[in-house]
Amino acid sequence: MIETFDAVVVGAGHNGLTAALYLADEGWDVCVLERNDEPGGSVRSDELTREGYIHDTHSTNQNLFVGSQVFEEFGDELREAGLAFSRSDKPFANVYPDDESLRVYQDVDRTREAFEAHSPADAAGWNTLREEFGRFAETLVPLMGQPLPSVAAGRTLLDAVQIERPSGLIDLAQIPLSSTRELGDAYFETPEAKALMACWGLHIDFGPDVSGGAMFPFLESFTALSEGISVATGGASAIPEALTTLIETRGGEVRTNAEVTAVDTQDGRATGVTLTDGTTIRAREAVVANLTPTVLYDRLVDDAALPESFRETVDRYEYGPGTMMIHLALDELPDWTAGEDLSEFAYVHIAPDVDTLAETYTAAQNGQLPESPMLIVGQTTAVDASRTPDDGQILWIQVRALPSEIDGDAAGEIDATDWDTAASPMADRVLDKLETYAPGVRDSIRDRDVHSPADLEATNPNLVGGDSVAGSHHLRQNFLWRPFPGWSRYGTPVDELYVCGASTWPGAGNNATSGQLCAQRVLAQPFEERVIETVEEYVGDAATAVQQRLS
Repeated sequence: MIETFDAVVVGAGHNGLTAALYLADEGWDVCVLERNDEPGGSVRSDELTREGYIHDTHSTNQNLFVGSQVFEEFGDELREAGLAFSRSDKPFANVYPDDESLRVYQDVDRTREAFEAHSPADAAGWNTLREEFGRFAETLVPLMGQPLPSVAAGRTLLDAVQIERPSGLIDLAQIPLSSTRELGDAYFETPEAKALMACWGLHIDFGPDVSGGAMFPFLESFTALSEGISVATGGASAIPEALTTLIETRGGEVRTNAEVTAVDTQDGRATGVTLTDGTTIRAREAVVANLTPTVLYDRLVDDAALPESFRETVDRYEYGPGTMMIHLALDELPDWTAGEDLSEFAYVHIAPDVDTLAETYTAAQNGQLPESPMLIVGQTTAVDASRTPDDGQILWIQVRALPSEIDGDAAGEIDATDWDTAASPMADRVLDKLETYAPGVRDSIRDRDVHSPADLEATNPNLVGGDSVAGSHHLRQNFLWRPFPGWSRYGTPVDELYVCGASTWPGAGNNATSGQLCAQRVLAQPFEERVIETVEEYVGDAATAVQQRLS
């Protein structure tokens, strides 16, 4: 059986769906193919513990999607399709030993007062960083929504130079290029405040001593201060479901249980795909892969279609440490010893200090189960009470960071070296840690569901080794080096084959930006395409040289 569309999109994650929406909006006949039984990729929700208890299976914080270009352009239609968000004005807090805590509210004055009560020096540092964030948002944040390299990005940088002058821009850029330890030491006095932003770094793969690790914490902390934290009302699946509705309204198709086994090529051009059942789906104009490089090039694209040098580049693509997800159905939300109102916060980070975060990251990188991993505790029903049909509560716990492959246990307690047998005792260690900060939480558990790093990859092959962000974001594999030098603008060595997703610029996060920018690249006229390819070749040579120096 052979079918033909203008474009075929492989993978119905939110970036793949976004790319398909933009193409369909231009009148293209589009087909999206998803191997799982539902669209969404890492943006989905499921009844993981009890019937009617809706857990966000992977990601939960949807701030980036709410602030995205796709939501700005299609927000009214998405709302009509049923998409809504619940927002917390108590976005995140950190808890520490001895009942210490720090809270960030969607309220500048209240947050400043909380810092003042903890340490006047920390309050001063927080205020300084908030002012710097204002400058950063005006001058450099627009780059996050532009392809790199591009004329638009060049204009943004020129505008930034005019506003800040070269010396001011260089000074400002030092903040996001710092490690989170350097950022904390530069602006804060107490170990608690220094750990506040360092925890955000481990949401991705930035251990405290990794250069460039401060950018995401810098952005996320002050975005939460101004916007709170939003979750999709009723579950994260509301996002891909609404995107699917908009695609279908425009004549496109989104097919689930449709696994692609090969990207078909002929004479250096992608011609379509083949499914597991033997169906061939041809693409007149483009194949868009919402896949990580190793999944795409190692599994789906024939070696003969790729230059040997490019194959070597793919082999050097690096993934970050693994993640565990623990989903709990509870009688009630945790009773935190550090303060009654902590049960009202969207996120609570548990990590005593920067040194412990560094030990955790190093252990994970060395194949060791960390003795005290960082916990990101999402109190879902504190933000969206619709997630349970009764008076029960939902807790979402992301455990960072863990080894993809286990060589040992830093605590010397867990003998298992495979995740099938290590998942349960590791989850017990996590709950023991949670119990020390919220006594009684174990007794409140009605049911639990544990996804190890191996389980995450089995659910979504893009999460290689349980890496929840689809590839390391260290400097050598970020910005115009993501995923590879010279290939940061969603093209590939195979004509008419394009890529989007977290492995491409601007990386992880539910901002839908790479899907949007990829679609714009696909829609470029032939002359524009040749210009882009020429620029990519030139920049790629220069970027490779810089990347080698960074290595």
